[in-house]
Amino acid sequence: MSAACRDAWFDRAIEFAADLIRIPSLPGEEGAVARRIVSELERLGFDEAWIDRAGNVTGRIRGTGSAPAVMLASHMDVVDAGDDDGWEHPPHAGVLADGYLHGRGAMDLKGPLALQVYAAAQFIDRPPPGDLVLVCSVYEEKGGWGMMHWMDTAASRPGAVILAEATGGDLCIGHRGHAELAVEIRGRAAHASAPERGCNPVLLLPDVLSALAELSSRQQGDPVLGRATLTPTVVETWPRSGNVIPDRVRITLDMRVLPGWEEARAVEELRAHLSARVAPTDGVRVVVIPGLVTHRAWTGWEDEHSNFTPGFLMDDDHPVVRAASAALRQALGATPAVRPWKFGTDGGHTCGTHGVPTIGFAPGSEALAHTNRERLELAGARAAFDAYPALIRAVQQAAAAAPAPRRVSVPALAAPVAAGVA
Repeated sequence: MSAACRDAWFDRAIEFAADLIRIPSLPGEEGAVARRIVSELERLGFDEAWIDRAGNVTGRIRGTGSAPAVMLASHMDVVDAGDDDGWEHPPHAGVLADGYLHGRGAMDLKGPLALQVYAAAQFIDRPPPGDLVLVCSVYEEKGGWGMMHWMDTAASRPGAVILAEATGGDLCIGHRGHAELAVEIRGRAAHASAPERGCNPVLLLPDVLSALAELSSRQQGDPVLGRATLTPTVVETWPRSGNVIPDRVRITLDMRVLPGWEEARAVEELRAHLSARVAPTDGVRVVVIPGLVTHRAWTGWEDEHSNFTPGFLMDDDHPVVRAASAALRQALGATPAVRPWKFGTDGGHTCGTHGVPTIGFAPGSEALAHTNRERLELAGARAAFDAYPALIRAVQQAAAAAPAPRRVSVPALAAPVAAGVA
């Protein structure tokens, strides 16, 4: 492709990204963006473009059949923009100014999504060895339910995945997982004027928090991914009236976990730790609750499932990682840093659960994600766009020689477990 042609395609990709920014798309409200993406895929000439019952968009460019499919993965949902007054430019205006594309989703993730669409489209008239599968998922910002559904129901899985999450031009190969569990202290409600008639679970809260702090200090670390964390984030009581002794206190635990973490085992370990550290109290008990969430897609479909997003870490010497690094080195003129993300991605489902080799490459600074300063530098976006065709070819070739994807069994969720505090 000539330089002039690449310029035109890049400009069209940025115009498409700006168009997507102008369509708000909180988790569960991605419908208008999904339909806009499908229309773009059809206009560009993708062989197939469809929407599944979870609301994910999938586009396919058929390959010649001599290599595994490569998935280009991004997400359509964004976090809330907050107060417009805090933004330099209106968050849903898709403004191009001062060498940047501004707005909510500019780099997380509508800008990189558009770059992947137009990078894939360059293969339409010259089919690659294997299929190119473009997946724009829903609910990534809420644990990756869309990708979880896509991977669990796909007729066949890709040989490799390239995520469009921001890497600042680096090559990312993993991240810690994320889970939310809860600990409930259950007692008996009473009028606050007669506290002796109830069993106040609030009185046990300091002991439970102290036990959780001790467990947090014992979390393991990884030389690449860093340390696992266990952090109490929300404390709630029911009933909430100020003149009522509550019958329930719930502590939400945010956990950033290492690959191999299993929820059922973690629930049991947490139960045993609390049972050993929290002194029994008459009429009050402590219960550990696995993380469950119900999501409703913009299509109307609902599903209850675990809120756990697994972690994953690719080996630096994996053929896909080596091939991606070499391709980027040649395309960018410098060897990319190989590192993990600080945050979670849909790669937890593609690689952490299903064992599909997964890497990430995209423009954008992680520090701007979820802020009112979100923007995508056009120079970095252009460099990434120019590098993507070579990256796709290299990853597909490496996937053909790599070990077959391995499906990892997911343990069944444990039922709520009492911690033995009578």
